[in-house]
Amino acid sequence: MSAGFSSQPNSAATAEEEAYRHIQQALRLGRYKAGERLIPEDIAAEIGMSRMPVREAFRRLASDGLVVLRPNRGCIVAGLTLDELYEAFEMRSVLEGLAVRLAVPRIDEDVLDELERLLARMERAGQSGSSDWVVRHQEFHGRIYALSARPKLIHQISALHVVIEPYMRIWFDYVDKPLSAREEHAALISALRSGDARHAEQVMQEHILGTAPLLADFATPSRR
Repeated sequence: MSAGFSSQPNSAATAEEEAYRHIQQALRLGRYKAGERLIPEDIAAEIGMSRMPVREAFRRLASDGLVVLRPNRGCIVAGLTLDELYEAFEMRSVLEGLAVRLAVPRIDEDVLDELERLLARMERAGQSGSSDWVVRHQEFHGRIYALSARPKLIHQISALHVVIEPYMRIWFDYVDKPLSAREEHAALISALRSGDARHAEQVMQEHILGTAPLLADFATPSRR
């Protein structure tokens, strides 16, 4: 009896996590659009589970700001207004700037070589017209802020990347690849190579803040 009782919550938690990751990935890829209603029965059938874990996943996604739970309308994809898009980039600039400042003492030649390789992969993805550019871009940034060794900070930054990823993909669809991407990310590597933590922080902040208006030219999201 006790073994059966203890395994049931674990199974439920696993199903909820699977549903959460499935829906989050779909939102990141832009499969669901802002204002669209998510039907738990349809998603549950797609994954192959009951509705309950999907509904629990909706609550987690709502706390992440990715969906909105509304009476009589159910679960709605949140989207961002332009003001919210700018705010997300402002928050990223502060948090990733802090992460860079904390990361600089941990950066050595091996890390710099790795960042050069990640940048080359990003560039190849852009030249081929592959939407993998967005993934490679996140890998580059993720490698840097992971070096801050601050789990809560890393979590907050990652959450912001999830929120803006659909708009990064819209941007990529319009421009094939951001033309200044290599130069700006190469400048970040140079700043890290300098060992000047405050300078690296400033370069990262300026890079992120400069991206927001570029996205705003191509994405006109609205919260419905």
